[in-house]
Amino acid sequence: MASQTLGHPLLPASWNDKPPSRKVEIDLSSPGLAVFELERLLFTGKAIISHADEVWPRLYIGDQHSAENRADLSKHRVTHILNAAHCKRGVQPDIYEGMEITYMGIGAHDSCSFDMSVNFQAAADFIHMALSRGGKVLVHCRVGVSRSATLVLAYLMLKQDLTLVEAICAVKDNRGVIPNRGFLRQLIKLDGRLFRAR
Repeated sequence: MASQTLGHPLLPASWNDKPPSRKVEIDLSSPGLAVFELERLLFTGKAIISHADEVWPRLYIGDQHSAENRADLSKHRVTHILNAAHCKRGVQPDIYEGMEITYMGIGAHDSCSFDMSVNFQAAADFIHMALSRGGKVLVHCRVGVSRSATLVLAYLMLKQDLTLVEAICAVKDNRGVIPNRGFLRQLIKLDGRLFRAR
């Protein structure tokens, strides 16, 4: 596959007042090298100074604290929550009782051997449905840097037609994220599949 180049970010009109990102070229045809290059790109992201950050219009990546803070969820008018770290010990959907929040839980492990790709389409469909109806979506996991970020990157690739590099550049300037290497390999594979389908 050819190198991917990013000049101007593919962001909605409301975000186009930002200065264009610098040109980024990463060859994704060599998976080992590509993971290293993507990590270098990710490490240039914004430092995390809050529990949740808007990384795309009305789409937030956050940690477990952000998902449990009912006051903040109400203040920001969050309508949908995608929990990428759903488990019996974590955040349960019943804490949103009476808040008119639609919940989706994915029991993913932040492990290089975990196959997150089986959740890409369902998560992207959930986020897309919420945003297309004017909702606000919080995608979270424990810390808000790996599992949640992976699902948001997949959404941007599947539903907003961004390449993986473009998706990373769109997210990292708003929240520093670092999917684990297994997740990055799965996103590279998705990128290749979408590239061939274009």
